[in-house]
Amino acid sequence: MERLTPRVRVVWLVLALFRAVVLAGLLVGAAVALSETGLWADPPEALVPGAAALALAIGLVRLAVAWRRYAVWRFETRADSLYIERGVFTRTKTVAPYVRVQHVDSRRSPLERATGLATVVVYTAGSRSADVAIPGLTPDRAERLREELRALAIESEGEDAV
Repeated sequence: MERLTPRVRVVWLVLALFRAVVLAGLLVGAAVALSETGLWADPPEALVPGAAALALAIGLVRLAVAWRRYAVWRFETRADSLYIERGVFTRTKTVAPYVRVQHVDSRRSPLERATGLATVVVYTAGSRSADVAIPGLTPDRAERLREELRALAIESEGEDAV
């Protein structure tokens, strides 16, 4: 099983931190609005500090999950399928048969470009979520994997998916 590049933690931590800051702004802003504008006649004294503490706790959990996510993310190209394991709380194991692969893309978000990473996206025929992304790859590895998956999908075109 192949692991992702450890630099992907930076991307996931930055995204978790950004989302935590946005959530904190919303929670504390709503608490301040309720306590200072008179929308709530007699708000408790601990409303704003409680909202800030809740936002901090949620932010710390988000950061811990982003850090742990790297340890459980793995993928493997098998003879007939792409196999992916991921998930911190709910472990997800995905098998994408090459015969169901429609096309394969590689992409690089601005944050991925800044950290020297790329993502490979595999689009498959007919399932509840018809695409699978493999983040945290070096650009060279992403291109090699994209070409490998493309070749394996073309090779398996005549086979039955079931």
